[in-house]
Amino acid sequence: MKQTLLRTIVGAGGFLLCLAPMNAAPQYPDRDPWHNDRESFYHEQSWHMHLFNRVRQDLDHVQTVAFSGGDEYRIVRTKRELDELQSKLAAGEYDESSLDDAISALGRVVTDNRLSARDRDMLNDDLNRMRDYRAHHSDWR
Repeated sequence: MKQTLLRTIVGAGGFLLCLAPMNAAPQYPDRDPWHNDRESFYHEQSWHMHLFNRVRQDLDHVQTVAFSGGDEYRIVRTKRELDELQSKLAAGEYDESSLDDAISALGRVVTDNRLSARDRDMLNDDLNRMRDYRAHHSDWR
């Protein structure tokens, strides 16, 4: 009787171990084409020129899963700040206060929105790249 019970438990455990990789699949970034594409973007040489467009794409992605209300409002406000910044940059004007406004708005999305850990990390990466741009904008081409 004990051996039969032990075999049943071991058999069930083996079966569950076979299923474990199926449940773990979403944890691997290389199985997510959208995030894969984002990572590839930063391996291209010209990514500096398109940083703010990439930030907008990341915000668009997060907005698709955002809660309505404050979460969505913060994303929309950040996009508006990016619009203003990009408009000035397109006109050849570097405006640090506009950049600071966009950085602050994105920072509020990161800290206040209900995000998955992966999306929060992605937007934190955007935030760090924008801060790096502020510190070294004259060297970015």
